[in-house]
Amino acid sequence: MAVERTLEPKDFKTLSVLVPVYNEQATVGEVIKRIRSVVVPLDVEVIVVDDGSSDGTDQVLATIEDSSVKVMSHLKNQGKGAALRTGLQAATGDIVIIQDADLEYDPDDWSKLLDPIMKGKAHVVYGSRFTGERKNMFLLHWIGNRFLSLVTNVLYATTLSDMETCYKCFDRRAIEPIHIVSNRFDFEPEITAKVLRQGFRIYEVPISYAGREFDEGKKITWRDGFAALRALVKFRFTKTL
Repeated sequence: MAVERTLEPKDFKTLSVLVPVYNEQATVGEVIKRIRSVVVPLDVEVIVVDDGSSDGTDQVLATIEDSSVKVMSHLKNQGKGAALRTGLQAATGDIVIIQDADLEYDPDDWSKLLDPIMKGKAHVVYGSRFTGERKNMFLLHWIGNRFLSLVTNVLYATTLSDMETCYKCFDRRAIEPIHIVSNRFDFEPEITAKVLRQGFRIYEVPISYAGREFDEGKKITWRDGFAALRALVKFRFTKTL
């Protein structure tokens, strides 16, 4: 049986919030507004990475950047994984949380994600869409998400209910050794695989979820599901982090 890896207790002081954005002109302003309204017992730095948006998102971001919100930009669209890689390189917080800009995930749930880490119960926390209040997702997305979680559990001997969740929270030390190579939505299985391979168990908490329709801007497709499956298998047998 694998031994769970633990880290020395730490006095957490700063939270880095990574916000990958691509063509979210209609929602990114509201997301930043909600982020600013959340009260947590940490200093908060917000890093927004505009991944080559072409819909005027950059104009919205220009009006909200200040001392607490740093905006970084890719000249061309590279994908969510690439945006998060850029954000991680700039992040300085003791804890890192990923916040999508599409209003599917509610910043009011941050306290649920932070609590296990700050209390020393876990080093990695995922927000599960399948154990909390939610606006139900498309049937095919539900099936795909459940299947990918099952594959993860079989390959990595874990019991996750929602590997593909976008709400992921990390003690920075748990992901510092990891070099992310995925550029698109296969970031989710890659980071999960590499966290589990280090011996960290993932703590899940229930979150609320309000799934979007495609005409509202939802971007992930069935092709991304196949890419995630390939990534799970690939990173299970790849030795490097």
